[in-house]
Amino acid sequence: MQAADHTDIVNEMLLENYSIRSTAWHNAIYQNNIHVLEKLWEWAKENLTTEEINNKLILTRDHKGMTVWHVAAQWDKPEILQKVWDMAEEAQITEEMYNKMLLATDNKGWTVCHFAVEIYNFVALQKIWAWAIKKLTIEEVNNKLLLATDVEGKTILHVAAGCGTEEMLQNVWEWAKEKLTTEEIKKKLLLTTDTKGRSAWQLAAEGHT
Repeated sequence: MQAADHTDIVNEMLLENYSIRSTAWHNAIYQNNIHVLEKLWEWAKENLTTEEINNKLILTRDHKGMTVWHVAAQWDKPEILQKVWDMAEEAQITEEMYNKMLLATDNKGWTVCHFAVEIYNFVALQKIWAWAIKKLTIEEVNNKLLLATDVEGKTILHVAAGCGTEEMLQNVWEWAKEKLTTEEIKKKLLLTTDTKGRSAWQLAAEGHT
């Protein structure tokens, strides 16, 4: 297709999101295929506009509202997570783009931190946290990552208590103590409840952690 000069069709194949499926970009990450991801990236740099790279690759969403960033965190692929971050830096995206990338939520209201905590992906969580501290304000880190709630009212502490490990729960707690005030920790983290009225304490008491 490239030899026949069908660049427009190749671009459409790369960028198209078919309602109930993911893009080729998403699928390369689902399959943990760095080779394909790099091939797609090289094509994108040569044939797409900056706006298309920003909005239709780096920030594109699938039918679940997940960006490629979410997928990398969900599937325990820290090396892919790093690759996507490196590509964003290579594209020299704006600070606004970094904010959207780090703080994006899917249809469930989950941030990348929710996903990393759920599958005990401590390496990915460390990477995300370091990038967030570097690129976001303290208020954004606190309110949109540490204290962010999904559609069920769960913070990452709820997720860590409900299905994480003791190590993950401890690390979320240490980060909270470092960034939040005593009042925020008490009222917005420890005592906050999800839509079913459960606190992180209750989730932990159910025997998961």
